[in-house]
Parts: sequence; structure tokens; C-alpha cells
Amino acid sequence: MTDGAHAATGPGRTPRKVATHCPYCALQCGMTLREEAGRATVLPRQFPTNRGGLCQKGWTAAELLDHPERLTTPLLRDPAGELRPASWAAALDRIVTGLRAVQQGHGRDAVAVFGGGGLTNEKAYALGKFARVALRTRHIDYNGRFCMSSAAAAGMRAFGIDRGLPFPLADLGRADTLLLVGANPAETMPPLVRWLTEQRERGGRLIVVDPRVTATARQADLHLQPLPGTDLAVANALLHIALTEGWVDREYVAARTTGFEAVRRSVAGWWPARAEALSGAPVADLEATARALGTAERVIILTARGAEQHAKGVDTVTAFVNLALALGLPGRPGSGYGCLTGQGNGQGGREHGQKADQLPGYRRIDDPAAREHVAGVWGVPADELPGPGVPAYELLDSLGTPAGPKALLVFGSNPVVSAPRAARIEGRLRDLDLLVVADFLLSETAALADVVLPTAQWAEEDGTMTNLEGRVLRRRALRPPPPGVRTDLEILADLTARLKVQGRAPSYTENDRKVPFLAPPGRGGADASDPRVVFAELRRASAGGIADYAGVSWERIDERDGVFWPCPAEDGPDTPRLFADRFATPDGRARFHAVEHRPAAEEVCAEYPLHFTTGRVLAQYQSGTQTRRVAALRRAAPEAFVELHPDLAARLGVDDGEPVRVVSRRGEFSAPARLSTAIRPDTVFAPFHWGGAARANSVTNDAVDPVSGMPEFKICAVRLERVDEP
Repeated sequence: MTDGAHAATGPGRTPRKVATHCPYCALQCGMTLREEAGRATVLPRQFPTNRGGLCQKGWTAAELLDHPERLTTPLLRDPAGELRPASWAAALDRIVTGLRAVQQGHGRDAVAVFGGGGLTNEKAYALGKFARVALRTRHIDYNGRFCMSSAAAAGMRAFGIDRGLPFPLADLGRADTLLLVGANPAETMPPLVRWLTEQRERGGRLIVVDPRVTATARQADLHLQPLPGTDLAVANALLHIALTEGWVDREYVAARTTGFEAVRRSVAGWWPARAEALSGAPVADLEATARALGTAERVIILTARGAEQHAKGVDTVTAFVNLALALGLPGRPGSGYGCLTGQGNGQGGREHGQKADQLPGYRRIDDPAAREHVAGVWGVPADELPGPGVPAYELLDSLGTPAGPKALLVFGSNPVVSAPRAARIEGRLRDLDLLVVADFLLSETAALADVVLPTAQWAEEDGTMTNLEGRVLRRRALRPPPPGVRTDLEILADLTARLKVQGRAPSYTENDRKVPFLAPPGRGGADASDPRVVFAELRRASAGGIADYAGVSWERIDERDGVFWPCPAEDGPDTPRLFADRFATPDGRARFHAVEHRPAAEEVCAEYPLHFTTGRVLAQYQSGTQTRRVAALRRAAPEAFVELHPDLAARLGVDDGEPVRVVSRRGEFSAPARLSTAIRPDTVFAPFHWGGAARANSVTNDAVDPVSGMPEFKICAVRLERVDEP
């Protein structure tokens, strides 16, 4: 396989191949990219996570590289309000002039940065550094806040560390009982289902908790179908049963945890009948689930967005962590608690500084020692680094307001489709003095921008990603970007240089010269548009942190199938399995936390009598900017839909395929009805991959978890109306 060279191919030339990884979900499936006669195709590749398998999205990933709608020149909005092609010099000058004007008029925090969970580690790191050193703003966050932030917060407070899976993915196939809560990997990450199949072929038991009969639930030995928003009650009831039946591992609890007594008291009132009355999950199913968990030798509990995207998501995950700890699971081979990360670099993307409250290495930005360490690597005074920013939704909802940012730079995100209460956020974006979007396609958010910058795609740049296991991987470029297209690192380097030249250099210029920041080629210092250079600095910045990458080099990744963090030394071991001897807390013990069920932020009523929940479909991904432009995926899932039970449809007089309108207190959207017994009669479902009139997030609730800042995507109150067609 080639690595780094970008020789052109053509008639008579040898086809190029690179070993790389799929650009979509956090499974980061291994694949081989092949280019011949200018055409790129995907080939299978044996890799531990996917063992040669790919989903339809992965097989078609190369089709976007030469898509006719690909952006290849900057766009500027003209006085008439139209986006017009422009030179890079004109685009960058417009940005820098706008940023300077906003900060001079309103202060440094009047500029904000919004990143994405699909950015490489190098880009996430550079983006956080750019915000805090070049712009000196505290306002930076990213769309990963909408992904697994609740599980991250729960993991930190229980284990002292946040890694989606604290064990290798292969453990799933060895579990005697596997409990999936709010997870549908058969559609969201299909190659993972191989491990579920292996688990069942070994005689294991698969239990799924989901309000819908999903493709994953149909494979389960037992499916609990609770009302959306009641998973916490289910978890407390399962622990209640385990205590009653004597399945708690008291020796483990005594030796390796603290806080159990408070949890024991809190779940004493969660008898199964109470949980059934609240959730609809039958007592018999709750008891069967608890028995399968409490009596098996190897048990894994996994949560995903269905449990986490709630205003009580942190407490819900904590309840399942409590259950896992009580059963003595974390740290045992083939057992434990884990979270199925969603976005491609959802894990690494939040470890190195694009999250509002974090510095590289998963350090807290309000920790004086962390600030000193990172400031030392960056060559700036620690006291001049900004403090914590605000979570994603709070940031987006403040845009353009008197006290909020007046300018926003967006990298790798499409909040017009993906944010809750999306119409409100779209309005906030329109209120900005300056909106800059870097993307390779004209997303719904880019279409609102004052400046659009064309960026490289995944197969046109090198870098690293960190998958859901905490395995750091190498993404390799097959070919360079098209003429006129730059990488995000090049954009950040050029913007930094222009900000300095035009008088925005911070007061620590002498230190900045000593350790150049994002210096473009030929302008002094290391070339920080080179991802290898950026990763080397990331390693130094993360050294000694929770997510320690100091011992992870590109060469070491190449020698094996990735490197698991923490990995403090190049000549030392990495960490495929956490918690074998101790947890990442000061005393080495995991923390129980008593949590109580509370209602959804918005309950049904006479005007809005139905529960609404969102999710994904097999052929589409996230906001759909990429997958909706792939012909095969568009054929497989051509449009949005509203899934409702036939009984509900009969009451409303709605036929299958008939357009319906979903209305909440925040907005509405319309899509064809899809009648299915897979959904509860009191609940409707829609995928969130489409914008425009079919934008499901127009109705979702913007209530957020007080700890994680996660919005309540998974439940709100709606009514359903027929749409009278002409």
C-alpha cells in the first residue's frame, strides 16, 4: 500500500491503492481505496473491527470524490444576496476583515467556532487551538455535543475517564448476555452486527431495549419496548431485581467502588410493577432481563443515543453504569459497560480541544495545571487562555443576540439540519454579522453563509481518527484535493497568518515566535498545515492527560492495527482494556451515583397527544449532506417519512404513503406516512437526515441535560395532521 505519495494515474499506469478507513460512523471500518484511470473505488480490507465487511454507505463512499456538486472554489455573498465564486485571497480577506470588525466592536468572545465529530484528530486539535490562541475566544463547541456527551459525562463521574468502549470490540462476541439500550447497530453500523451474530452463535443472549421494533430488535432474544424517556426507570428496576435476587457482586462492590449504599436505598422503591406502569415494559420481561444479566458469567451493557439524547441523559446512563458496577462487570474480560459512539471521530473529536470545556488530552480548561501544561506547549501565558465556553445548543441559540457572538466559523457540521428546534437555530444563523462555512458540498448551513470555503475530502488528506474502542487509526490520502481546494489545516494556517499580519496578533508575540502557531509553508516555523506536524504537537499537548497520546506515533499505528489510548510512551504498552486493576479516579475506585427517574421535559397533552422520537436509517447518515447525494443511497432511502402504528393511522384516517404533518410547540415538518407495527401506538418516529419541509428537527425539543448540555432529541409532544394535497 502506498502512504503519502500522490502520483497521478492514467492509461498504462499502475493503479494506486491505499489502506484507509470509512469516512462515516465511529466503527471506522478498514477499507482499501483504489484509483485507476482517475476513478476511485472501494475494496474490502481485513481489519479487526469489520473483518472485511462494509455497509452500503462504506461501499459507495468514493462516489463523492468527483461529485458534480463538489465545491472547488470559494464563494462570497454579493450585495444582492447571491453566493458567487471568488478567489481565495478575496475570501480570506473578507473573513479576516469581518472577524476584526466584530471583535473590535464587541470583544473577543463575539466570534465563535463550531466544529464536528467527523474531523480528524489533527483538525479538531488545530481548531481548538485556533479559537483559543489566534482568536482568543472562549466560544467553541462542536456537533459531537449532540452525539454521546451524556455518556461521556456519566463515564467521567463514574470511572474518571470517558472512552466509548473501555474494551476491544471483539469482547461483544464473547459475552454470554449482551444488553443494548437505545442502540440499533443493524442500521447505524451494520458491520458491528457480525459480533452480535457471533455472540448468539456461541450461545449468548441478546436483549434490546428500544421503543421501536428495529432491525436490531428483530434479532434479539428479548425485546423490551418502553415508552421513550423511561429507560432510567427500567435501569433502576433491573438493579432492584438484582438486589432482591442476590445477584449483586458484593465483593466487587466493596473492593472496587464507593457510594453503593445510597444507590441501594434509591432503587429500593423501584419494584418491577412500578416500572411497568411507567414504561410499559412488562414485569416478566424486566425479570427475565435481570436474570440474564445477573446469572451469566460474561455480561456487557451498551447504551447509545436512544438512552442518551434526553434532558436526563447523564442520569439515565448513570443508572445503567450503576447496574454494571453492582454486577461487577467493568474491568472483567468479556464484560463491562460501554457506549456506542456515533460519529466517525466522535471519540477523538472531543479529546483534543474543540469541546467548550476541554483542552487537549481531555484536560479541563478550568484546571490550572492543565492550562499551564498546554500553554507551555503552545508557547503562550496560561492566564491569557480563555476560560470555558458554553455547550453547543446554548452557543447556537445565542448567535446574533445582543450578548451572543456576532460571527461564526463552521467546520464539518450542518446545524441547520442537525440542531434541535432547527428553525430557531436557522434564524440565529441568519442574524449573524458574519457566517463562514468550510465544507466540500453546499450544505443547508453553507447555503446561508457569507463565505463558503471548499475543503478537502477524507480521501484527499492524511490524518488520524479514534474509533469507538479508543483505537487511534490512520486515514491515508489516495490523491490530492482538486485544484482550488484546500484542507482545513491549510485554511486555519492561512487565517492565522492573515490575522497576525493585519494586527490581530495577541500580546504574547515573543512567545508566539518561539513556538510558531499554525505557520503556513515558507512563513517560519514548522508547517502546521502538515497533519504529521500537528499530530506531533498534539502528542506533546496530550501527554499526561486522561487521553494521553504521547506514545502514539504514525509509525506505531502503521506497524499494527491502530494504537489504543492511553499510551504514554512510545516504548511502552497501549491500553486496549481499561479498569483491569483500578479506575481513573484519585482512589482507583468507581463511583456509584443515586439517580431518580423524572418525566420528559415535555409531556403529552390534549393538544399534543403523541410522543415523537427521531433516529437514523440504514442508507443515510447524519444530516444527509453527503449520503443524499449518492445515487445508490438515494434510491435505497429517497425521502423522509413518518412512521406510525396502523391503529393510530386508522384513528386519524391516514393511509400508507399519504403526506402527514407533525406539529410541536416549536415547529412542524411534513413527510409521507409509513404504517408499521414496529412503533408503539402512542409514538411516531422520523429520521433526521433531511432538511427543508421534511426537517424532523424542526419539532424536536431544545431542553438540555444540565450536566452534558445534550438536547432532548428523543422525545417531545406532537400532534399529527393530514396534509391536503392539491
